[in-house]
Amino acid sequence: MATPKFKNNTGTTFHQELKKRVQAYFTENKLKPTGDFSLYFKAILFWSSYVALYVHLVFFTPPNWVAIIECVIMGGLTAAIGFNVMHDGGHGSFSDNKFVNKIAAFSVNGLGASMLMWSNKHNIVHHTYTNIDGVDDDIEIKPLLRMCPTQKKYVAHKFQHVYVWFLYCLLLIIWIFATDYVKYFRKKVGTVPLKKFSAFDHFAFWLAKIFYYSIMIVLPIYMLGFTKWIVGFLALSMFAGFVLSIVFQLAHTVEETSFPIPADNNSIENEWAIHQIETTANFATKNKVICWLVGGLNFQIEHHLFPKISHIHYPEISKIIKKTCEEFDVKYIEFRRMRDAVISHTMHLKRMGNA
Repeated sequence: MATPKFKNNTGTTFHQELKKRVQAYFTENKLKPTGDFSLYFKAILFWSSYVALYVHLVFFTPPNWVAIIECVIMGGLTAAIGFNVMHDGGHGSFSDNKFVNKIAAFSVNGLGASMLMWSNKHNIVHHTYTNIDGVDDDIEIKPLLRMCPTQKKYVAHKFQHVYVWFLYCLLLIIWIFATDYVKYFRKKVGTVPLKKFSAFDHFAFWLAKIFYYSIMIVLPIYMLGFTKWIVGFLALSMFAGFVLSIVFQLAHTVEETSFPIPADNNSIENEWAIHQIETTANFATKNKVICWLVGGLNFQIEHHLFPKISHIHYPEISKIIKKTCEEFDVKYIEFRRMRDAVISHTMHLKRMGNA
């Protein structure tokens, strides 16, 4: 499928007004749109905790029940580092220093995934063509799941709202052992070609994979044995996969979000900013603990509209965006509690399985 085109409005568009108001907020308050010390502290805290737990597990061999708990915590830290460090770094919003942003972004390589693949999949494809079937790779889980009305329905989909939670647990495992390689060798994210890799990009891809496999597979098996390693690795990766999946799915595949279909001329009716809002949802935005842990990704609308602004600013700019949406009569989708979003996601999957 060729990538669709968005409506090109003339004059003062909704998006232009949003950018003007948000820029005014930073100018008036003399703030940088990137992260600050609180974000850097969080990055150091998460990474130091991750490394400390790894060292304790591999070199000090705690009792089995303690080891499993620590592996689950490492899984949570894997997701937290992805949400708070890699994600902001990948969008260039972690710091106003490009080199620091690159370090933050490529930290995901230490967690098993490829920054180069993620950047193409997330920054280029998902952030542009959100919820467009055939283009947005994030809703392409066929044939296991039917995420939108235009995807083919199978008998098993009637039960997808039940078995989906197990599939979510497999996300990280499939990501680091399969989908990165599929994209690398096919040179595509779904139907969208990858940007051309340099010799260094190819070297970095393979070096990161070898490093991860050495640290997370070879060394633990050598030190602890295969059985202890596989139990611990599954506890870590399955918990991380579940957390990563649920946070991103609650943002786009709920009952209220839309799945636009390009017109015959391959165009999308709305301008890009309105498309982002109609295909995206927020959840638990008043819950400071959730916001801190998930790197502000419960403010997904703000993130999709302004990906180069660090998540530490989302609570404030959300007020501006909400007000602007009201003035332009654009529906702003938000769930007060996380469980409300989980219920809506479940009902969406159930409806897609029965439709």
